[in-house]
Amino acid sequence: MHSKLSTFLSAAILATALPAIALAQDGPRYGAELQGFDYPYPVKTYAFTSQGKDVQMRYMDVTPSSPSNGRTVVLMHGKNFCAATWEGTIKALTSEGYRVIAPDQIGFCKSTKPDHYQYSFHQLAANTHALLNSLGIARVTVMGHSMGGMLATRYALLYPQQTDQLVMVNPIGLEDWKTLGVPYLTVDQWYANELKTNAKGIRNYQQNTYYVGQWKPEFDRWVDMQAGMYSGEGKNIVAWNSALTYEMVYTQPVVYEFPTLKVPTLLLIGTRDNTAIGKNFAPPEQRKNLGNYAVLGKVAANAIPNATLVEFEDLGHSPQIQQPERFHAALIQGLMK
Repeated sequence: MHSKLSTFLSAAILATALPAIALAQDGPRYGAELQGFDYPYPVKTYAFTSQGKDVQMRYMDVTPSSPSNGRTVVLMHGKNFCAATWEGTIKALTSEGYRVIAPDQIGFCKSTKPDHYQYSFHQLAANTHALLNSLGIARVTVMGHSMGGMLATRYALLYPQQTDQLVMVNPIGLEDWKTLGVPYLTVDQWYANELKTNAKGIRNYQQNTYYVGQWKPEFDRWVDMQAGMYSGEGKNIVAWNSALTYEMVYTQPVVYEFPTLKVPTLLLIGTRDNTAIGKNFAPPEQRKNLGNYAVLGKVAANAIPNATLVEFEDLGHSPQIQQPERFHAALIQGLMK
């Protein structure tokens, strides 16, 4: 049985990697900390020591563009996203009087990418909490998209007294993939796979998963952002940290702790999403049942006390980018409750 799984896994990895090898690296090249890619608001630095390493956490701190309502929203990006991807959401929130903090987590985007780091959602939540303490911010609404939904959940579990509300936008981790047929990959296997990342592969994946087969010219910027780090000179350290964080996502589910959440929770779900980490490596008979957000959103809402579910039946993994006006109207309404 073990031999059959190993053979299948090796074939799956090869099948995934081979098309990527053949694709040319197109588009801009950025540094390992996204040097050369401009963010929509000034980028600040929070320097601290973590796990014996001096690291720098980059973030945007955006003040309200209309009279302040006294509330602060912390935006937590997904695994293949950055703080900049929240551009439209930042504008929508600040126009309603919210202060917005949008960090790049350690290991991602403009923040430090250590050569070795024990990644955990607990650690990233603690890093974010320390950043907020340094800014004198006592209470926040935490809002996470994709992997950021797992991190925002962990933050709300660790710091319920400092969390006014939890918002999750198409969070991954609404199911525990390792119990549902997705085989374990070592960090070295993830690293080898990540080294094949390129613009064409990213675009195809985003079109099929994030935008339900649709594409608009403004989506290209986010392809360039991600692909540019993998085509620059720092691609090895970028791929290595990505591999380490895949290990974190796979081995640290939060779904079992949903019933223990103590804060009001808003779920904003594009039901055409089908994201599941490592799904392509699962046997076909299990793969087809993974990432069914039309079901997962409802299950999560039922498991979380004091949860409100808003579904977008025609949208995918990134509803805030796919149809921003519609999404942000629902978000603002949900935050008012």
